[in-house]
Order: sequence, then C-alpha cells, then structure tokens
Amino acid sequence: MANTFKSNDIEISKMLKEISIGVSQLPDFQRGWVWDDNRIKALIVSIINSYPIGALMFLEYGGDSSRFKCRSFTGVVVNDKQPEFLVLDGQQRLTSVFSSMYCHDPVITRTEKNEEIKRFYYLDINHCLDSPLDRDEAIISIPEDKLIRSDFGRQISLDLSSTEKEFENHMFPLNIVYDVHATEEWLDDYRAYYNYDKMYLERLRIFRTEVLTVIQGYKIPVITLDKNTPKEAVCQVFENVNTGGVSLTVFELVTAIYATEDFDLRSDWNKRQNEFITKSMLTPNDAENAILYVVSATDFLTATTLYSRYLARISGGEAVSCKRKDVLKLSFEDYQKNASKISDGFIEAAKFLKEQRIFSLRDLPYSTQLIPMAVIFALLGNRIQDGITKNKIARWYWNGVLGEMYGGANETRYSNDVTEMMAWIHDDKNEPDTVRRAYFNPTRLLTLQTRQSAAYKGIMALILQKGAQDFINGRSMDFTIFLDENTDIHHIFPKAYCEKQGIEKNKWNSIVNKTPIFARTNRVIGGHAPSIYLSNIEKNGHIDAPQINQFVSSHLIDVSSMRDDDFNSFFIERSKSLLKLISEAMGKTISERESNEIISVFGANLNES
Repeated sequence: MANTFKSNDIEISKMLKEISIGVSQLPDFQRGWVWDDNRIKALIVSIINSYPIGALMFLEYGGDSSRFKCRSFTGVVVNDKQPEFLVLDGQQRLTSVFSSMYCHDPVITRTEKNEEIKRFYYLDINHCLDSPLDRDEAIISIPEDKLIRSDFGRQISLDLSSTEKEFENHMFPLNIVYDVHATEEWLDDYRAYYNYDKMYLERLRIFRTEVLTVIQGYKIPVITLDKNTPKEAVCQVFENVNTGGVSLTVFELVTAIYATEDFDLRSDWNKRQNEFITKSMLTPNDAENAILYVVSATDFLTATTLYSRYLARISGGEAVSCKRKDVLKLSFEDYQKNASKISDGFIEAAKFLKEQRIFSLRDLPYSTQLIPMAVIFALLGNRIQDGITKNKIARWYWNGVLGEMYGGANETRYSNDVTEMMAWIHDDKNEPDTVRRAYFNPTRLLTLQTRQSAAYKGIMALILQKGAQDFINGRSMDFTIFLDENTDIHHIFPKAYCEKQGIEKNKWNSIVNKTPIFARTNRVIGGHAPSIYLSNIEKNGHIDAPQINQFVSSHLIDVSSMRDDDFNSFFIERSKSLLKLISEAMGKTISERESNEIISVFGANLNES
C-alpha cells in the first residue's frame, strides 16, 4: 500500500510567502489563534537559536479535502482564492511567526492575564552579539506606538517610533526579516546612520551572518497528507497532532463540510438548541436544569445519522450505524431532510421523561439514552400515542436505566436499540437485547447511596410515579409542586437518629432509607425518631393518624415499623417494596431474593410477603 503522506524540510520563508498569498490556508474547523506575548517571544528565541519548534502537518487541497471550507490566516486577506494546502497542525506557530516576523501590522496578542495588547517585536543587536549564548533577553516586545514607558507612564525608557530611533538603539525590526529587500535597505541605512564606522560595520556583519542568515534560512519539517485522505482520517490525524489539547468534535468537521454548501450548521444548531431548552424547561429562566440542555451538537448529528441510516437500511441500504465515520458521511441532503424530524423526536423524548416523573436535568439517569429515544420517537411519529407502543418504550427505557445498560453506552448500542425496538414494536416476539439482558441484583439497593447513579435516579422517579404524597398535606408530587416546594431526596429515618442508634451506614444511607420530601417537611422531620416526627406532624398540621399513614405509605413505606421506630423491619419491608417496583418497571422477575447472600446482608429474605 502506497504512503498517504510525504515529509520534507521546508524553509519557513517559503511557507510565510505562501500564507500571504493564500496558497496555504486553514480548514474552517481550526480554532482561532490564541498565543500570548510570552509564547510568541519564546517561539522567536527558538528560531534565532536554530532550535526545533516541532513538525507541521499539511493536507493537499482537492479530492475529499475540497469539501472543507477554508479560511486564510489571521492578518491575511485573499479573495476567494482556492488554496493548495490546508494546515492541520501548526496554526498557532505559523500564525505567531507570520504576525511577528512577516506582517507589517502590529500583532494583536494577549498578556498572561488575558488582556488584549498590540505589539511589535525587535531584536536587540547588541544583546545578540554580546550574549550569543543567552539570547532570550534579545527579543523586545514593544507597544503599538513603539514606546516603552516607565514610572507609571511618566517616563519613556525606549523610543523606537522612527527608523532613526531604531538605529540609535540598535534595534532590528523583526517584521521585515523575511523581506530580503526591506532587510537590505534597513541594513544599508543603519551603516549610513553610523557613517560607515568600521566598528559598526563589523558588528553589523556578524549580526547579519550569525543571526539574520540563521533566521532567514530556518527550516521546519512538514508532513503533507495526500489530497485523497478520507475525512474521518483527517479528523483522527488532527486530534492526534493537535497541540492545543482541545479535541476536535465531529460537529466542527461537519460544519466545515456543510459550509461548502453555503449552509451555517452552527447557526442551525443554535436555533434547535434554544428550542430544546425552551420546550423542556419546567420554569422560566432555568435553562441549565432543562432536560434537553444536555443534548450536544454532536449528539444531534449522531441521532440524525442514526435516523437517516435506519431509513436507508429498510430501503435496502447499509447496516444501521452512527459511529464517527458514519456521521462524517451524513450528506447535506439527508441532514436537511431529517434534522427537523429528529428535533421533534428529542422534544417528544422530553415529554415522555416528564411522564415518567423525570422532571429536571439533575434527575436524568442517562443523557446518552436520549439519542436512540429521540430517533425512535422520530420514526414512530403519531404512533407514539398508542398505549401498547408507549408501554414498550417505557419498559425498554427502565431496563436501560435500572439495568444500568448505558453506563458504558456507545454507538453500537444506539444502533441496536433503534433497530431492535422498531422490530419489537411491530412484533412482540422481537424483544430487544437491552430488555432481554438487563438485570437488577437486590444487593444493588445497598450500594445506591447517592444520585450519581442512574439506577438511584430511576428508582426515585418510579416512587414519584407511584403517586408519592407529601407527609404533611398529602399533595401529590407532580412537576409544578415538585419544584414549588423545593423537593429533594432525604432520609426517612434521619441520619442523626441512625448514627445515635448505631445503625450501619451502608443501610441508613442507602436508597432504601431515602425518598423525595418537600423542604419544609424535612425541616419538621429534623433529626427526630420517626415516631416523634410523625406525632409532631399530626399535632402541628392538625392531621389524623389514618391520613398521615396514607401519605407515608404512598412512598412504599411500612408505617407500623415507622411508628415503632423499628429500622430493621422498615428496611426489610421497603426493600421488598422497591424490588417489586423495579420488577414492574422492567417487566421481569427479580431473582435471588432469598439467597444466602441476601439473608446475610439484609437480615432476611426479600420475597414478597
């Protein structure tokens, strides 16, 4: 197999010339130039000392690469010129050299504190000659007016505002170093300024030979990829060599591809994202807690690709897939035809989740499961209103959550779930792998200690779905009340009480001892024993015992054990109730309830009474 690249050492002067006339440009997915003043000076030091600054990587323009939109380097204006090369790696270095050592305009850069400044760069001739082994201090960065001030701006310590001032201070302007004619003219005028004094002529000769010639002849190794390198390979190569440390997203690459169709994918996505957030917010001005806030641009492209590939597959096309290489092949025509349907699919997914009592982003078990769900809803359209269909989707969803099938979710699971779910909806015999393989071990109840787990969030949503009511007033926890009352997950047997009684933390801090509770109700509970706080609620809220018993039991809690402050009985009975809840949601039996391990860790078997 022939090499797809070639490597050569190329003079930087040649590269800078090609940048200035648009022969070399940047792919539009490259981020902007960001180097600060100190990094520019450090780069110049490396060049004047003939130190390596790393290899560059170019891509021949044409073939597959011609589908990328291009842009010129910072400081370069070319009118619709088609480049010969795209710079994949080296933008920051080349732009820094071009701006400081080729362009005659001041360099717009930044300080260490990220404040914008404009600078010119000079070489201190005397320092270069007198300290040849330490030329770091020979690079002078000077403001746009070419005056360096001291004493809080009251004194001018260096004035390079005219050519004569440059000669007087022995400062060579670096922005002409790669312009041979301008350099020779400056050197001639320098000699004349000092009346061709032999001492100055000799020093200038050494400076030219040992410094300027080195800079002008500096070469950089360049790896050039063939123009027929596939888009996905360009993306991978870019990420491998990207020295900025920021990974290139597939969205940025597709944005550059669609730009050749005069289509601004980023603007299109921003509109869709705003709609997602607006339609999934529970309250105004709470965008960051909207369920669809988490959907990224790449997620959206992945879903659109999955939808498009599914339609193509049922028409005899390739297998359904939505890996990176597939997203990069998503045609502009398919995007235009299918993107709005996927938008509708995500919005329907948010509605579905609210029905499942998942109200906000922090309570969303898996954001990744939104991708196949949106595609399924887009494919079903109005059929989603069918009760049997919605029940199957709910069962698939809860198996994914409670079986924790999406913890290591990847594009293969997305593809399989969409294909298998659509087959199952049309035929009961085709149960999806996610439903078939999902499993919940009863001991998992003990390890679900925080809302970081998808299963933890899922079980809390199922408790709400069962009709959990406030302990004090019996209000059902629908989404408006849930937010209005600042509902959160709290201990049923309070932490302080459990610690005082010496109850094992792995039990009292597990999900078995937690439930959604209104903020004001939790204040009444405090650190009291359940028998005490239930009695206080009755007295202060003027509620009779049967009523509060009903409210508490709506959380799948055994009230009698609460009244008796019997944590062990409470724990066993609620564990049984939660397992029953999980079993119903998953549509399958929870096994091993009476195993020796269960009896050992719970203190009894968990078979339903």
